[in-house]
Amino acid sequence: MDLGLNGKVALITGGSEGIGRATALRLAQEGAIVSICARRAEPLAAVEKELLANGATVFAFQGDAANAEQMQQWVAQTKERYGRIDILVNNAGGSGQLSFDEVDEARWRDDIEVKLFAPTRMIRLVLPHMKAQGGGAIINLTMAAAATPGANQLPTVVSRQAGATLAKALSKELGPDNIRVNVVCVGKIKTPQQERGAKRNNLTVEEHFARNAKSVPLQRMGEPEDMANAIAFLVSDAAGYITGTCVNVDGGLSGIL
Repeated sequence: MDLGLNGKVALITGGSEGIGRATALRLAQEGAIVSICARRAEPLAAVEKELLANGATVFAFQGDAANAEQMQQWVAQTKERYGRIDILVNNAGGSGQLSFDEVDEARWRDDIEVKLFAPTRMIRLVLPHMKAQGGGAIINLTMAAAATPGANQLPTVVSRQAGATLAKALSKELGPDNIRVNVVCVGKIKTPQQERGAKRNNLTVEEHFARNAKSVPLQRMGEPEDMANAIAFLVSDAAGYITGTCVNVDGGLSGIL
């Protein structure tokens, strides 16, 4: 299926590893121009090299998604290089989960900054360009658990669900501008964050993945490419009548539709 992404310009925050990296590779495979941003120079350079080796057109920008000035520079430089911005994937941010008593005010502030204010700024920055060119597609990543929060999942379930609510509201507001806004809900995906979780729990990566897979109806953890495939579809012409929805990529784990 031709997804109609050839020549489209896509910005991806947190593009140096895991889901961000897989999404950049998937969109590039469809012919999109990818502009990736991440804080750490070495992983960012590695993904840039990988994309170039695959024949992609890529712009790698070292910056923090929570830094307003850096994000403004990134968007401006991407627009200057390629003349347009068609896709935004708000992927930056971890998924640390703690009890209420463990989360101090600074932690709340930092989490909301990265997972709500940063995507809000990014959307604000790309909207003038999308409106001027007649449309675009925006994806906010959240987590499947945010819709059914449980104990010891703070602060991330709160900030992630806020990002989903933002997307739903914007889908109503931006529909007349042909700008689609959707949410992709992350399940248990094999990412470097999960690998670091294994180390914290004194488990091998394989043991950690096997333990997590037991709770998933499909009996496996997802691959970053599973997320990337869903994102590629939702930002494509094939999903041209889909906006304001949340797609769970979780192997059936979520308890709600």
